[in-house]
Amino acid sequence: MHHIVIVSSSVRTGRKSHRVALFLQKYIERTGKATAEIADLNFYRFPLFDERLKYQKNPLPGAVEFSQKIKSADGVIIVTPEYNGGPPASIINVIDLLTDEWRRKPVAISTVSDGQFGGSQVIISLQFILWKIKAFTVPAMFPVPRVDEVFDENGNPYDPDSTEKRASIFIDEIMQCIKAKETMS
Repeated sequence: MHHIVIVSSSVRTGRKSHRVALFLQKYIERTGKATAEIADLNFYRFPLFDERLKYQKNPLPGAVEFSQKIKSADGVIIVTPEYNGGPPASIINVIDLLTDEWRRKPVAISTVSDGQFGGSQVIISLQFILWKIKAFTVPAMFPVPRVDEVFDENGNPYDPDSTEKRASIFIDEIMQCIKAKETMS
C-alpha cells in the first residue's frame, strides 16, 4: 500500500489549516486509498535553518526524522494557509532544508483561508518553488475557502458529501501521479 505524508504547515496559535490535514488523513485511511500520517511543523518547531540538511554537521534529530518521512513517502500533501498572499515561512524553511528528498516526489497542495478565495494566491508560489527543486507537482488542488464554515476543529466536515467528493478527486490525482512515477523508475 502506498504511503502519503501530509505536511501541516502552520505553526501559528489558533491555526485552522491543521483541520484540513486532520480531515485528509482520516479520509485517506478510511477510504483505504493509502496509509497517511501528518508531519506537523507545529510539533517540530524548527529553527530557521542556515544550511541544507545534507551539509549540516550536527543536524537536529527532528530534522533527520522529518527528512526520512518525506524520503520514504510515496507522495506528499502540503496543507498550507495563505499569509499575505504567500506561504508561511515554516513551509519554505523545510522545503529549503531538503534537496534529494523532494526530487521527483509527487507533491499535492491544499490551501486554506478564512476568506473566499481559499488561499489561491499561495498555489502559484508553492508550485514554482516545488518545480524549481524538481518535485512532481500534482495538477489537482484542494483549496478550502472560509475554513470555519467547512471544518470543525477536529477536521470533521460540516458537509461530508460535498467535501469528500472534492477530496476523492484530489486524492485520486495524487495516487495517479504516484503510480505514474513508479512506471518511470
